[in-house]
Amino acid sequence: MRQETESRKERIKGAEVRVTLGVDTHADVHVGVALDQLGGFLGSHAIPTTPAGYAELLAWATHFGTLERVGVEGTSSYGAGLARWLRARGLTVLEVERPGRQMRRRRGKSDPVDAEAAARAVLAGVATGRPKTGDGPVEMVRTLQVARRSAMRARTQAANQVHALVVTAPAALREQLRPLSLARRVATAAAFRGAGHPVTPTAAAKLALRSVARRYRQLSAEIEALDAHLARLVGQVAPQLVAVKGVGTDTAATLLAAAGDNPERLRSEAAFAHLCGVAPIPASSGKTVRHRLDRGGNRDANRALHLLAVRRLAWDPRTRAYATRRTAEGKTKPEILRCLKRYLARELFPLLASTPTTVPTMTLTAA
Repeated sequence: MRQETESRKERIKGAEVRVTLGVDTHADVHVGVALDQLGGFLGSHAIPTTPAGYAELLAWATHFGTLERVGVEGTSSYGAGLARWLRARGLTVLEVERPGRQMRRRRGKSDPVDAEAAARAVLAGVATGRPKTGDGPVEMVRTLQVARRSAMRARTQAANQVHALVVTAPAALREQLRPLSLARRVATAAAFRGAGHPVTPTAAAKLALRSVARRYRQLSAEIEALDAHLARLVGQVAPQLVAVKGVGTDTAATLLAAAGDNPERLRSEAAFAHLCGVAPIPASSGKTVRHRLDRGGNRDANRALHLLAVRRLAWDPRTRAYATRRTAEGKTKPEILRCLKRYLARELFPLLASTPTTVPTMTLTAA
């Protein structure tokens, strides 16, 4: 090992050292490992996840030589802040996937080991994807959509709780509320008078129903306000996309979030199809030539394309004719839907690639 290191040093001696940095990211600490252009280990360094820590990591890496590329794990989570900070300073940041199980069984698991694996993936050309910038209007759409989905889940949970409380309520209260629709049931329960100290099961059930019903109404108001903000923002960011028949605000927001503020990082519509998990994966062997379903990719975007394909089958004559022709060829409905999702990715990608990169002027008012 020593002879190999000395030989490597001799080969680099007199030449400029080009540094590749790999970073394993966590909530409070990032660990970086620096390699030279021949893959030689230069050192490892841990920093806090603060701007001062990012500057410390950059200074540490550049003291070895010229920093060429940085491979960062988790650029959409713990590594988002570091990736944005490095890009703002003109550095090339590449997204690195976490090591697979086979590599971890062979090499073990630690922060320096993962950081070194990230650096070697960049150096070997395995990691070539650019992360989302996360600093434009599409990031605004994504964050609002996260809040909306959370509120939707909470409202569904509240509706289920109202139903469960009615099912187990005392007979008189149950008979009063059971015939009502959800909207009328919530309105009735929200109007119950609150007892300071319930002393009967009926009083306790009314207090519980009142609490959950008011929570449901509050969440409904929150969702309505978020829908208004999203509709205005998505309409400003991607007017051509929402103009496509069948593409609503939620579908457009999901596809925009998948592509990011820098859709040019996707080399082609085929790359976008792979990102959405709608590109067929070759699964041929010997005389058998076939493709299989891609179960990876962005599942939210995959779901949005699936719902759009189902809607197209309901109203578009061309889509119906295509489905009829493929059915005659022996294709099943799931296979036809997979083909339609691939065509939709090809159709919609140019509209995503033309979205503006500047934040539109708008005001988010409190609901």
